[in-house]
Amino acid sequence: MAGAGATYIYGIYSKQIQKTLGYDEDAMNKITLFRDVGANVAIFAGLIAEVVPTWVVTLIGAAMNFGGYFMIWRAVTGKIAKPKVWHMCAYIAIGTNSQNFANTAALVTCVKNFPESRGVVLGLMKGLVGLSGAIITQIFLGMYEDDLNSLILLIGWLPAVVSVVFVFTLRTMKTERQPNELKVFLLFFYSTIVLAFYLMIMTLLEKYVTMGNAVHSKSAIVVAVLLFLPLYVVFKEERALWKNKKERENPPEMTTEKSENSEPEQLAEEPKGSCFANIFNKPERGEDHSILQAILSVDMLFIFVISLCGYGTSLTAIDQFGRIGKAQGYSDRLVDSIITLVSIWNYYGRVYSGFVSELLLMKYKLPRSTMMTVVLFMSGIGMLFVAFPEIPFAFYVASVVIGFSFGAQVPLNLAMISEFFGLKYYSTLFNCAQLISPLGSFLLNAKLTKSLYLKEATKDLIAKGVDTSSVKDPICIGHHCFRLSFSILAMVAFFGAFAALILTKRTKEFYKGDIYRKYRVKEDEAYKRYKGETYMMFREDPKIN
Repeated sequence: MAGAGATYIYGIYSKQIQKTLGYDEDAMNKITLFRDVGANVAIFAGLIAEVVPTWVVTLIGAAMNFGGYFMIWRAVTGKIAKPKVWHMCAYIAIGTNSQNFANTAALVTCVKNFPESRGVVLGLMKGLVGLSGAIITQIFLGMYEDDLNSLILLIGWLPAVVSVVFVFTLRTMKTERQPNELKVFLLFFYSTIVLAFYLMIMTLLEKYVTMGNAVHSKSAIVVAVLLFLPLYVVFKEERALWKNKKERENPPEMTTEKSENSEPEQLAEEPKGSCFANIFNKPERGEDHSILQAILSVDMLFIFVISLCGYGTSLTAIDQFGRIGKAQGYSDRLVDSIITLVSIWNYYGRVYSGFVSELLLMKYKLPRSTMMTVVLFMSGIGMLFVAFPEIPFAFYVASVVIGFSFGAQVPLNLAMISEFFGLKYYSTLFNCAQLISPLGSFLLNAKLTKSLYLKEATKDLIAKGVDTSSVKDPICIGHHCFRLSFSILAMVAFFGAFAALILTKRTKEFYKGDIYRKYRVKEDEAYKRYKGETYMMFREDPKIN
């Protein structure tokens, strides 16, 4: 997951593509569009994951990642003729879409392996994706310094190598839940916190201090060490489990007759007939839904609305931070630092919401949509800080609040989907929900915010007596530039919070029950059988007595 976020540094290598290949702004806009389409249209990865083993999904992603970015690298280094724009669009779409395969393989497998800690797992996994841009940047600086052509090559081979090396470690494991599972995840959490803090310090220092190649090389080594630090925890836990297993004598396998009162364990039969036959004959909330049953449910409609309001407003704000800083008169270096820190706050939001929502669910049976209500309300407040920049430190507060709340939405949405509709088709369902992100960004960013910004900038030029027909991309300076657009975005975020509050009311009774009980039934039955067989063995065998 730490290598599955190259799209976050697209702004760095896109400049090299335009510079070396001479594409105009219209061509770059098309390439950027296909970058977004590739990064967000993950439904293909989800559908493929339903019918093939996880290792196949991982290898497909590795091949697509290397193939797409390798062709881009060959183009910018002149090893092939200048590609047509649609060729480059295809390369970038394939390269960015590959990350959805790695994402699906790792995330879905871990949620199935740790169903009772899914909030924590989702927070950690998606948090590392949020940090991946900064991780890849530090490794790039340590290996290649400032050679942007080599950055494209690095993005091509490094995630592919990671996927190939760890391909067979990604597998569904039928094991009993360990009593200290949450404690181990907390140790992972602490190690990633240290990694995020280090990346934040190094990123800020690079904005203000000139560092040599030796410093960057050492920094890359430190990042690699911190990234693999959780392996120490893994080895320690595996050693303890192995030791306990050695100390315990395994009872011999015995065939026992079923009691008259025992009910045979049966697998639920798949409904026969057309896949459309049971669309509106939905199972209970929390049971495995089919893909169409889940997509056409009221709960999924609420999740779509929440995602549209939350992701759409947050992505719009993050995309506009550069213009917002310039409009408010901040220096380019400060604006770059703020934009860089947004990714760090994004990470903190992801891991925080994953852990906290899990703890609130365990202790108080609090629905995850309750925390989503708070998160979206915070996001709306952040939008208002942008709309009314006269408030002291408005730009800084907005960057922290919006970055944090955007990150916090991700594990909450993914966890709710898994809890409402089961894990049978989870790889497809969570990727379906991801399709809302580009739609929200298109409507609220391209159609709303950019249009209103252009109108404000044009008004300023007219007031100064400038002929607007000769200005292709007018710039707006002043507090008024984003007032109307971000006021609307704040209202949209508040509406999303209201929708999350309604979803809380709908699912309150569901969360009051034991939503993870079905994942413990088989473990409990196996444990009871083991204890019963062991008791009978000690009772009937005179040698043991």
